[in-house]
Amino acid sequence: MITSVLVANRGEIACRVFRTCRELGVRTVAVHSDADAHALHARVADASVRLPGEAPADTYLRGDLVVKAALAAGADAVHPGYGFLSENADFARAVLDAGLTWIGPPPDAIEAMASKTRAKQLMGIEPLTEVTEADLPVLVKAAAGGGGRGMRVVRRLADLDAELTAARAEAASAFGDGEVFVEPYVEHGRHVEVQILADTHGTVWPLGTRDCSLQRRHQKVIEEAPAPGLPGGLEEELHTLAVRAARAVDYVGAGTVEFLVAGGRAHFLEMNTRLQVEHPVTEAVFGLDLVAEQLRIAEGHPLDTDPPRARGHAVETRLYAEDPAHDWSPQTGRLHRLALPDGIRLDTGYTDGDDIGVHYDPMLAKAVAHAPTRAEAVRKLASALERAAIHGPVTNRDLLVRSLRHPEFTAARMDTGFYDRHLPDLTEPSPDPHAPLAAALADAHARSRPGFGGWRNVPSQPQTKRYATAGEEHEVHYRHTRTGLEADGVRVVHADAHLVVLETDGVQRTFEVTRYGDQVYVNSTALRALPRFPDPTAQHAPGSLLAPMPGTVVRVAEGLTPGSPVKAGDPLLWLEAMKMQHKITAPATGTLAELHAVPGQQVEPGELLAVVTETS
Repeated sequence: MITSVLVANRGEIACRVFRTCRELGVRTVAVHSDADAHALHARVADASVRLPGEAPADTYLRGDLVVKAALAAGADAVHPGYGFLSENADFARAVLDAGLTWIGPPPDAIEAMASKTRAKQLMGIEPLTEVTEADLPVLVKAAAGGGGRGMRVVRRLADLDAELTAARAEAASAFGDGEVFVEPYVEHGRHVEVQILADTHGTVWPLGTRDCSLQRRHQKVIEEAPAPGLPGGLEEELHTLAVRAARAVDYVGAGTVEFLVAGGRAHFLEMNTRLQVEHPVTEAVFGLDLVAEQLRIAEGHPLDTDPPRARGHAVETRLYAEDPAHDWSPQTGRLHRLALPDGIRLDTGYTDGDDIGVHYDPMLAKAVAHAPTRAEAVRKLASALERAAIHGPVTNRDLLVRSLRHPEFTAARMDTGFYDRHLPDLTEPSPDPHAPLAAALADAHARSRPGFGGWRNVPSQPQTKRYATAGEEHEVHYRHTRTGLEADGVRVVHADAHLVVLETDGVQRTFEVTRYGDQVYVNSTALRALPRFPDPTAQHAPGSLLAPMPGTVVRVAEGLTPGSPVKAGDPLLWLEAMKMQHKITAPATGTLAELHAVPGQQVEPGELLAVVTETS
């Protein structure tokens, strides 16, 4: 019987596995890099072991160090989570060779399916070896790992070599394996997958379907179970193919078989030999704890002959610290508060006051809603996200709310091209017009001296405050009169340092105000207080390229030096942040006047990387 589990992972998945272990009375052990020394998963475990360093290649991808940590902490089993070493057959063998229980599939099954090239061959599908114009568009894909890393869509043959190079570098950084392959890219298909669970006694459960079509950079953003609106008979076909894939490699444990559905047909993509990020929607629909089932299977217990019945519908959104309006750029900083209304499952690796760094994936949390019908689950989750308190770096919260309420999604007509079509509309700024006023009124109260009213202003001298939100600036005016506060034509019913009530056309609305320095949050609107007089030195020359995020310069375009001619859109350099590489391109056609970036350089947001002088 398992008594102590080390989770060879970090963040949200480590915390999620620990939660089930505690419920089962199993001790928990965490491993952590130096960057994660104070991370939530390291704090909530019964014991934790340091992996010296910060980069994944030096820490969470070092299987030898993880096995040593398990032995040193007295763990008798290892759970891999997802990502990092979760689909590494050599790591699974090392765990078993050390006399520990491996909470996952047999190493041979991992080896057969973890490489997407070998998995496709096993299912009778060969990757492209010679790409021609007739094959375009194609998808460059990492053979190991997942999560959209090491993946590129290529629409021009001339771009293929560069995208292969970039994909190999990203895959090696994320998974320790730079192997990539090329396959046809099926556009406007739906990403549908089947959760399977298999024991050591020959039973394989297909646990319904999940739709994961809403993706950015080939990484899932919104998932749901069951997949809605599948053509008649297709769900049974998907179940059959998934069970066939599992039996082909004598699979044991939890796994996922993924398909692209287009034109009423299912195209096999891959089999993930691990737990998936989106497993909570299956748990909600089937009333299961998949981590508990993984532990039971690892202990040798059999599954029942038939799986439990599915009930209702579940939807999950991934909350990322990123800015969808600016090329999904990851964000860092202090997470002051993260709270959702009751009735929503929140899986997270962060808590209030934690710092979000540059070394790992920008996912903050997963929010999951379950209800009797799809429409109810979608409405419940959208409303909860809208009312959530998320104070800290910019997130994709508004995008998620708008996506859940988009007509294509509510009608279940979405596909993997959803964000390609709708991103500009979904990221159009629409801050609450009364939020800056509420912030100004609350701020005035917070700054007033004890014993003195905050509203002893001369009636003829209205107070003015400026705020920025979603790339726009707002100026608000207010003053105190004998009949009460006047503020831009809106009646002020109540105002104190944390709560403001405004009335417009007889309708009153309440605004909760929280501030952290110059950052102000009014309900779900984030604002930044602006100085009365802008700093004239905080200006950059036209054509300046500033770092959009903290990260590392991993590459500069070959031959690029000051004086080089450039064309608008040309890639000039690449930054790596949060396990993804981001291209910095020329803003205009002209000459590279300055180049301040060199490979290996650490940069902060707003740091000057280069200057392009536009051709007249």
